[in-house]
Amino acid sequence: MPATQALDSNTSKRLAAQLRGLVGKAIADYRMIEAGDRVMVCLSGGKDSYTLLDMLYSLQRSAPVPFELAAVNLDQKQPDFPADVLPAYCRELGVPFHQIEQDTYSVVKRVIPEGRTMCGLCSRLRRGALYRYAAEHGYTKIALGHHRDDIVETLFLNLFHGGRLKAMAPKLVAEDGRNVVIRPLAYVPEREIGRYARARGFPIIPCRLCGSQDNMQRLVVKRMLEDWEREHPGRVASIFSALTHVEPAHLADPRLHDFASPVRPPQ
Repeated sequence: MPATQALDSNTSKRLAAQLRGLVGKAIADYRMIEAGDRVMVCLSGGKDSYTLLDMLYSLQRSAPVPFELAAVNLDQKQPDFPADVLPAYCRELGVPFHQIEQDTYSVVKRVIPEGRTMCGLCSRLRRGALYRYAAEHGYTKIALGHHRDDIVETLFLNLFHGGRLKAMAPKLVAEDGRNVVIRPLAYVPEREIGRYARARGFPIIPCRLCGSQDNMQRLVVKRMLEDWEREHPGRVASIFSALTHVEPAHLADPRLHDFASPVRPPQ
């Protein structure tokens, strides 16, 4: 669907209901949110985090357990960052909003040579600032906007460039040991988020630091998966399904299976 083509009202409502269903199922399957949780939504200004906040806000009103919700943005001091957009959106939605200020932009530009991918360092700095804020302010869950396609892309990035069978967990304890990270969009395809974002008319804030880096390996993997999906519809869903049906005994990691012990057939 072209970006300029709006969805009619009925189609938009069906899409919103479909996304709420997928998000609700992911939350239930992985017990992402429990009674009394204080959930911090990391709001970047991109389509994924807007959709995440919208879905959680909608589900909060009908959830079987009570939980608090707040949106937090890290102002990384990128040039021309429109500081008024996110607070205005959250006020209109009725969600508490907090902004952290940390000049990670200058750090990344100083450390990373021109032409090299900046996302690795940028994401680590951003993560550290947000995780510290969550721990200091008593949030029990940190909600990130990674969707199904992000998870599958990460699997192939680790396969091709790290030699590891590793993706993104829908729920995990962060490396700092103090925070629990959840990804409620884990079941949602990116194309549906794009359709929803266009229907809602989110005030998207582009990333001026790395958004135009065509040499990112993630873009290469994304294009590969898009080609596969065009030729074999349903392939990305099948790959994601494989991540939820792992058989460790059929892998080759000696940390998961005692290959040194003698194996004898049953008598």
